Amino acid sequence: MGRIIAFLLLLIPGVLSVIGIKLMRDTLFNEFHPIFLHTSIQFIVGLILLVGGFMFIGGFIVHRDRKKNLITKEKK
Repeated sequence: MGRIIAFLLLLIPGVLSVIGIKLMRDTLFNEFHPIFLHTSIQFIVGLILLVGGFMFIGGFIVHRDRKKNLITKEKK
């Protein structure tokens, strides 16, 4: 059951990242969505979705690895 919940938690940010990539690609190929006021706003929203999705997935993986003691803190 826990794996299904983890998969669903990662599915939503993954889909948002894909939407972000699509928005940036559409901006580069001059496909404008009327919900945005300008193409630069469309590109920035896509970039925010992409980076936010990657950050969530990365944070989830780091949290999971720290919980299982797979990551050790580096001593300076």
